[in-house]
Formats: sequence, structure tokens, C-alpha cells
Amino acid sequence: MLNGDILAALEKIAIYIVPALLGIILHEVAHGACAYRLGDPTARALGRLTLNPLPHVDPLGLLVFVVTSLTSPFVFGWAKPVPVNARYFANPAKGMMLVALAGPATNFLLAAVFAFLLWLSLNFLPESAFASSLLLIVLTAMKAGVLINLALAWLNLLPIPPLDGSRILTFFLPRSLALSYQRIERFGFLLLMLLLFSGLLNKVLVPLLQGSARLFLAFLEV
Repeated sequence: MLNGDILAALEKIAIYIVPALLGIILHEVAHGACAYRLGDPTARALGRLTLNPLPHVDPLGLLVFVVTSLTSPFVFGWAKPVPVNARYFANPAKGMMLVALAGPATNFLLAAVFAFLLWLSLNFLPESAFASSLLLIVLTAMKAGVLINLALAWLNLLPIPPLDGSRILTFFLPRSLALSYQRIERFGFLLLMLLLFSGLLNKVLVPLLQGSARLFLAFLEV
């Protein structure tokens, strides 16, 4: 029989999984949709402009989601990156910057949507509805949706290649410096994991997450 700690961990994952998957998948779809609007059909041709999670799931990203949901103050993971071919863009540098920006912008928008849904629920549902344990789980998932999407947005805005923040920063760097900066990308994943498991990533992201969460949830009694 499962003990209390395991049941609590499974409950936490169950609450986080829907808003996390939604945030991660829509983040990638936003990249692909932005690239498509700028003239790149690659993501659409590969079936990546879909909300079906199967084409997007990355096993390692899913594993990191499970680990961080159980051990970290913030929860994140990732999907398979949407392929983008900058040669289709009229201005490749600007196009890549806009495509990179589309992902975090979508997560900020999703955080706002979850916060608004939570506000509607708390202010307009009858008091008797809150006796339902299912509703309390849904409300907790809504709050998690705010926090998870803020964490995804801030994480991806870090200027560590290949995160979106590095591609945004590259657009504003002189060409010679941008080329040198992009060479760090081959070490980017290792650096990110080192920052995560050393706790340094928490020191950067937690203040950003807490500050933005206070703004999004300021009008809520949560």
C-alpha cells in the first residue's frame, strides 16, 4: 500500500501535469506558428502545430518535470524543440528573435488566463460549490498554471543558449560577438543542468517567479 509521502507526490504531479503540459506544448506551438506566419512551413509540415502532446513529448524533459515537481520551488520541463528554418525569413536575424520571443510571451499570456479563471471562480461560484473536493483540485491546478507558466517564461528568457533568451539577445549583439556567443550552445544544456542541480538556478528564478506571481495574483485571496 502506498504511504503518505508517495500519495502526496502523486497528487502533486496530477495537479501540475495538465497546466504544465499545456504551457510546454503551447510554448512550442507558438514558436512554430510564429515561424509559419513569417514564411517558414517547416513546423506545420512536420505536424508540430498541434495540441496533441505526442509529437511534442521529450522523455528527458518529462523526467525533469517530474523531478522538479517533487524537489524544486518551481516546476518546469520541455518538449521537443520545434524546428525552424531561418532561410525562409525575409530578415533571418529578426525572424529568429521574434520566433524565440513567441514562446515566453505565450507562457505569460497563459499565466494571465489561469489567473483570470481563478479570479472568476473565486468571485462568482456559489459558496456551496467550494465543498467539492474536485473543485478545490481544479482551483489548485489553476493556481499552479499561473506559477508554472511564469516559471517557464522566466526560465526560457535566461540568456543561456539554446534557451529563447539567448536567441533574443543574439539579435541585439554585434555580429562578431553574436557568432562567438552562439558557440556556447553546445555546452548550454550541460550548463543549465549544472545550474539547476547546484541550486544556483533557484536563486535567479525564484525572486523573478515570486515577484511576478505577486503581480498576477495580487487581486486574489490565494
